[in-house]
Amino acid sequence: MIDDAVFNFSASSLTLLNGILAVVMFSIAIDLTPRDFRVLARAPKPLVVGLVSQFLVLPALTFLLVLAAQPQASVALGLILVAACPGGNISNFITHRAGGNAALSVSLTAFATVGAIILTPLNIAFWGSLYGPSAEILRATEIDPVRIAITVGLMLVLPLVLGVTLNTKRPEITRRLRKPLQWLSMAIFVAFVAVALASNWTQFLAYAGGIIGLVILHNAFALGGGFAAATLARLSPFDRRSITIETGIQNSGLGLVLIFAFFGGLGGMAVVAAFWGIWHAISGLALASVLGRTEAAR
Repeated sequence: MIDDAVFNFSASSLTLLNGILAVVMFSIAIDLTPRDFRVLARAPKPLVVGLVSQFLVLPALTFLLVLAAQPQASVALGLILVAACPGGNISNFITHRAGGNAALSVSLTAFATVGAIILTPLNIAFWGSLYGPSAEILRATEIDPVRIAITVGLMLVLPLVLGVTLNTKRPEITRRLRKPLQWLSMAIFVAFVAVALASNWTQFLAYAGGIIGLVILHNAFALGGGFAAATLARLSPFDRRSITIETGIQNSGLGLVLIFAFFGGLGGMAVVAAFWGIWHAISGLALASVLGRTEAAR
């Protein structure tokens, strides 16, 4: 039974994944300067809509999906946990390919990452407790929101601050680092996930079949929810593309860290996060290839 399955992930592997995610976040942060935040402070509507879509709309849609599908406890909690994470590390690249507002996308990733310190554990605890089977897992694991906040802060917020600081003080260095570091961090992350899956391949194949359809539907909900939120807020197509992608691309790497650090590598949760990490890249790039054919009005 998938609720009883546990994926093997050593402490050293978890430490390595933390480091990889920190490098990924740093590679995003060196695109930012304090000026980007000031510009958004003067015209904050797209940013506010994006954060509402990320931390309110997506978790609510996920809960409705869980109620409708009634999946097993660990699968439901895996979906809720992924929805509670901030935007993924490839959202900025995909937004650029889609012809959306890349500056908004990068800033949304930054603000969502900072907000995740409080909002990620809050969303996991709130929505997870509303679904009976997943509430039992939460009670059994007794996760500490403060420990989750510290984990998120060290992995994501610290590299963000360091990246912005370096870009502000030594822009010539970040200019040389930017593209190589982004591609390198992406390649290392993908390779790491592939190696982690390979060591648990038999279990992954045994359980993935029943989860793939649910993850694809969940990702469609995420993309659709972002599009709907931006449309209802009457944002420009240029900003709407960014918010659609930012909501549909989740930081599943962070999800995996939380699953192995706080839930003991619980099978359903690990399979959901792992397949999300594969599928959202496929769906995001496919969407970008379609949207990128036409220029978005600003």
